[in-house]
Amino acid sequence: MSRPFSLVDVFGTVPFSGNPLAVVAAADGLSGDEMQRIANWLDLSETTFLLPPTDPGADYRVRIFTSVRELPFAGHPTLGSCHAWLAGGGRPRDPALVVQQCGAGLIPIRAAGEHLAFAAPPLLRDGPPDAAALDEALAVMRLDPSAVVEARWVDNGPGWLGLMLRSAEAVLAVEPARHHPRPIDVGLVGPHAPGSEAAFELRAFFTGPAGGIVEDPVTGSLNASVAQWLFASGRARDRYVAAQGARLGRTGRVHAERDGDGRVWIGGRTATLFSGLAS
Repeated sequence: MSRPFSLVDVFGTVPFSGNPLAVVAAADGLSGDEMQRIANWLDLSETTFLLPPTDPGADYRVRIFTSVRELPFAGHPTLGSCHAWLAGGGRPRDPALVVQQCGAGLIPIRAAGEHLAFAAPPLLRDGPPDAAALDEALAVMRLDPSAVVEARWVDNGPGWLGLMLRSAEAVLAVEPARHHPRPIDVGLVGPHAPGSEAAFELRAFFTGPAGGIVEDPVTGSLNASVAQWLFASGRARDRYVAAQGARLGRTGRVHAERDGDGRVWIGGRTATLFSGLAS
């Protein structure tokens, strides 16, 4: 059976500058094991599969896979999947708000042309890490404890532990370890100088299938949980733009906004760069 397939660039400023996402539409009939094998073979940060919703409040359902596991939620796959669903003829019941069903529940997405924004889901784990978790993250990032302004769990699905450094330059200077024996997800954030085009610089690292430390180009889930942290702590007010991907030659830009109800929205540009049929 042939299924529509697309590669979507998410959070890029121009083509090939964001984080690529593979989207398989009309994925009915594929088992979870088959989806995992496809995601493992493609070997992108994530691959998603579009399905009819099972919740009456949703417009569509998505399953999200890394090369090694299924995730309940991830940010750039949420925006890229919504983009592919709309491009494939999907019509939301509310023209201004798409509702995605995923493992984390129902995720509202605002659509305005190529710019999409999702409502940040609640954190599954927050607060300061214990000494062992912090020491492990510092060792993987090769950071001295004095370099960290604050550390917090910012886990909304993937398992992020956030480390706030003193500046964007400090974030960009980090040279992490090459391997780690067990899974770990670490996000770094640091402020740019006032008046800069972006207010904060982010980097995201996770353990790959063979234990190698992988840097993600632009990470919606991390940006969502970090935005909740920055707004709650008063380090950011109302809205800002974050940069990510510079060390990988990307120009990812993530727009974070807190609305009048206190809900945090994470958005950016989405664009289909390749499409076709997958057998």
